[in-house]
Amino acid sequence: MDNPTMDVELISPAEALRRQRAGGVLVDVRESHERAAGHAEGALGVARGELESDPDATLPDRDADVLLLCQGGARSLKAAQALLAAGYQHVASVEGGTTRWIAEGLPLARDPVQAEFYDRYSRHMRLPEVGEAGQRRLQAARVAMVGAGGLGSPAAYYLAAAGVGTIVLADDDVVDRSNLQRQVLHTDARIGMAKVESARIALTALNPQVVIEAFPERITADNVERLIGTADVVIDGADNFPVRYLLNDACVKLAKPLVYGAVHRFEGQTSVFDAGRRRGQAPCYRCLFPEPPPPEAAPNCAEAGVLGVLPGVIGLLQATEAIKLILELGEPLSGRLLHFDALSMRFRETRLSADPDCVVCAAGRAFPGYIDYQQFCAAH
Repeated sequence: MDNPTMDVELISPAEALRRQRAGGVLVDVRESHERAAGHAEGALGVARGELESDPDATLPDRDADVLLLCQGGARSLKAAQALLAAGYQHVASVEGGTTRWIAEGLPLARDPVQAEFYDRYSRHMRLPEVGEAGQRRLQAARVAMVGAGGLGSPAAYYLAAAGVGTIVLADDDVVDRSNLQRQVLHTDARIGMAKVESARIALTALNPQVVIEAFPERITADNVERLIGTADVVIDGADNFPVRYLLNDACVKLAKPLVYGAVHRFEGQTSVFDAGRRRGQAPCYRCLFPEPPPPEAAPNCAEAGVLGVLPGVIGLLQATEAIKLILELGEPLSGRLLHFDALSMRFRETRLSADPDCVVCAAGRAFPGYIDYQQFCAAH
C-alpha cells in the first residue's frame, strides 16, 4: 500500500478494552522496564522493535483484531503502520496510550517485584551498553571482596547500589573509631562490631535486593578457595602483603580476575590482574612485585597515615573495573597500573607486561601450591 499511515485506525482506551474483551489482541509495545511499572490488564508485552522484526512470533493470525498500545500513542502508531505494511488486515493504535488508560481508570496489572527492579536500575538500563540484559547479568553476578575497610567500603557500596546480586565479604577485624575517618560503611554506633556485620547492615539498608555473605574470617590458604571460588570477580581490599600474594596466587589458580587497589598517605594505585584467564598475556601481581618491599618501605595506614578520601577514590575505581568485567564493557585495567596523586590531582599510567618467568602465572607452568605467605613477606 502506498500510504499505510492513513489506514491506521485510532481508538480510545475504552474502545480497546471493549474489543479486547470481544477477542481482540491487545499488545503493549513499550520496553519491559516501562511495562513493569503498570500495564493494561491482559495485554501482551512485546517491545516495538521485537514486534516489528518478527511479528508472526506474537501475532500468527494476520486477520486478528490487533490493538497496539504504548505510553502516549506515538510508538504504537508507528508499529501499527509496520504491521499494515507487513500484511495485517485489522490494526488499531490506542490514542493516549497507557497514560490515558490509567487516567480513565481502566484495569491495570502491576508486578511489584519487577517494578522495583526496573525503577531502581532505570538509569543503568537507559544505557544501551547495559540495558536490561546487562542489569540481569549484574543481578546474577558474585563479587568476592577481601577487606571491609577503606577500599572495601566505597567498592562495596557502589557494587550494592549497582545491583550486583551477591557480595561476599571476608574480614576478621572489628570497627574501631580510628576507622571512621575513611571506612564509610561503618558508624560510630557500630564501634566494636565485626566489620563484615557492620557492612552487611549498611549494604542491606542501601539495597535489600543484594545478598551479602559475611565471613568474619582472616583469609588463609586453607579458606581462600572456599571464599572466592564461586566469584566472578575478586576485589583486593586488603591492607597487608601476605594477603595480597595469597589472593593473587589463588586467583591465578582459579582463573579469577583480581581487581587490585592500594593506598599510601596521599597516593593510590589500582589495576586488574587477569593472568589466570590469560596466561602469558596478562600479568599477575607477582609480575609487578616478585617480592614484597621491606616493611620500612611500605608502612601501613596506622603507621604512615592516609588521607581519608583517598581510599574512596581508589575503591570507586575498583568497583568500576569490577562492573566492567562483569558486563564485559570497555577496556579493563589489565596490563596497566593506574597511579593517583591526590596532592597534585593527577593520574598517570604504567604499562605492565606478563613476566615469562613468573613463578605463578608463566604460560604452561603448573600451579606451585600455596606457601607460607607470612614467612615469605617477612623474609624480604
